[in-house]
Amino acid sequence: MNPKSSNTRMSQFTLAVAMVIFGTVPLVRHYITLSSPIVAFFRGLMGTLLLLVVMLVTHHRFDREAVRANLCRILLSGVLLGFNWIALFESFRFTTVSVATLCDNFAPIFVVLIAPLIFKEKLTKDKIICVVVAAIGILFVSGFLGEVEIGSPKGVFLSLCSAVLYGTIIILNKTIVGVPAYDKTVLQLGACAIALFPYILLTEELSAIQLNGFGLAMLITAGVVHTGIAYALYFGSMDGMKAQTIALMSYIGPSVSLLVSTLLLKEPMTWLQGVGAVLILGAAFFSGRDSSQPSGEPGGKNEVRSKCKL
Repeated sequence: MNPKSSNTRMSQFTLAVAMVIFGTVPLVRHYITLSSPIVAFFRGLMGTLLLLVVMLVTHHRFDREAVRANLCRILLSGVLLGFNWIALFESFRFTTVSVATLCDNFAPIFVVLIAPLIFKEKLTKDKIICVVVAAIGILFVSGFLGEVEIGSPKGVFLSLCSAVLYGTIIILNKTIVGVPAYDKTVLQLGACAIALFPYILLTEELSAIQLNGFGLAMLITAGVVHTGIAYALYFGSMDGMKAQTIALMSYIGPSVSLLVSTLLLKEPMTWLQGVGAVLILGAAFFSGRDSSQPSGEPGGKNEVRSKCKL
């Protein structure tokens, strides 16, 4: 077997495993009784620590010059990531995982709408069609047509807020140039944890926090497996893979979340919501085709990486 082909298959398998892990985040969150800010904080903290261990073991050295030149944008994106997680986790409380996940995938569409204002990119006819199709898909899955009870509209609103926050992170990532993926990610996760710590102190009653053994195990799993290990697998799979393949496989995550919602959590999904799911994921994929170019930063694989959020 061609060694290059073998390495590519291994990279694809590693990426698929990472995306499956990301897709099961809602299931783990379901069994953690702590508030969303606390869960997000521990994800950021444990993810940072584990990635630092990986970097130490692999003898990875920070590119200090590149980090210094982009530090403010990296830290800001990390803070936004924390509140993005909070909004998404909170949306699970008010609507189904499938609805929250699908509305959250409006992020690439948000980028399409904002990019012409910030980067002077042309809003083409194809992009406009993607926006319209995604909007129709959200209408289908949101339950606003009255076909199925999906909980409170607050859940849809929070998941759309999550999408806007993550869309902003994608835009910031487009302006971060020359920073290695591990350097950027560990700083973003660290900034997430540092920003959420005082927020938790101000908003949470820490003395009232209770967590049983199973809940603690799920919290550790969310931090170690679904953040640290998943991100390490995700970025470790990039070498030798085409950006188009990475972009396509990035949709394994939301697809797994839909299966978790319907098969494991037994949440309702109608045929109309299924159509909406196809419309949203299809529009998100086609709207991001330009970011699948095989170039460096911004765009190319580095921009495709920004789709990794859970």
